[in-house]
Amino acid sequence: MTLRCAVLDDFQSVATTIADWSPLAGKVDVVSFPDHFGSEGELAVALAEFDIVITLRERVPFPASLLARLPRLRLLVASGMRNSVIDYAAARAQGVTVCGTTSSSTPPVELTWALLLGLARGIVPEAEAFRDGGRWQSTVGTDLHGRRLGLLGLGKIGSRVAQVGLAFGMDVIAWSQNLTKERTDEVGTALAATKEELLESSDFVSVHLALSDRTRGLVGAAELARMRPTAYLINTSRAAIIDQDALLSALRAGTIAGAGVDVFDTEPLPADHPMRTAPRLLATPHLGYVTRANYERYYGQAIQDIQAFLAGAPIRLLG
Repeated sequence: MTLRCAVLDDFQSVATTIADWSPLAGKVDVVSFPDHFGSEGELAVALAEFDIVITLRERVPFPASLLARLPRLRLLVASGMRNSVIDYAAARAQGVTVCGTTSSSTPPVELTWALLLGLARGIVPEAEAFRDGGRWQSTVGTDLHGRRLGLLGLGKIGSRVAQVGLAFGMDVIAWSQNLTKERTDEVGTALAATKEELLESSDFVSVHLALSDRTRGLVGAAELARMRPTAYLINTSRAAIIDQDALLSALRAGTIAGAGVDVFDTEPLPADHPMRTAPRLLATPHLGYVTRANYERYYGQAIQDIQAFLAGAPIRLLG
């Protein structure tokens, strides 16, 4: 019997063409959904007749309540090897195999710098004025050379962001709860004694931490108040690491120069969400991982996961 596979959140409608699905021909029918399902009820109805689901990153939660409404589901494939919104215990209890794919750290590093540079040089307002016949030069750019870049997190992504900052001639400093001087020496950065020192002394602050109980709300109103009024905040990690209401207040009050954000508390962000009209904000719709090479990796390995599952020897198991 031919199985049915649903691909969720295929916003660009590329999932079925960016990888070679021919190995599954005659075994699996693939249906891509370019629109996001906003509720568990919508998901339950849309996925009721599918045996396999491919979900993109952590945008769609799969709690026990949803899994219970999908009795036909046998394989759930997540892009990336870590997913905090899948109830693995419920999946196991229901006989659902959960697999992942690898993910490159290069795209979020590059997007971090796109946001940082866009803010520093006023790229968006200047480009819009250029196209609209507006004022010829209205901003004064912020230099990177000689300025301090503060990194919250110095893991795989943070360390690569640090290397770019050093290449720009920036003074790079880092902090996280378990960061050691040995690690900062290895990367070539300085170690901030405290989170507060990093926030108070940095011209640009960029977040590169995994979301956990320890990092949720790590940057709130008190922390934002410690930043310089000329400083910029960049977040391409997870929205919940920064208190979103506090960030909105800081942007509206102008207590920080601006923010570059790629992650949000709800995704896709509702049309009437206050973030969409916040001043001093350069925002992108969670593009950190969205590049051709990464999509080729995600969907190519999803196909491998399905093949291995059909052969009775699943690979890249999660949970």
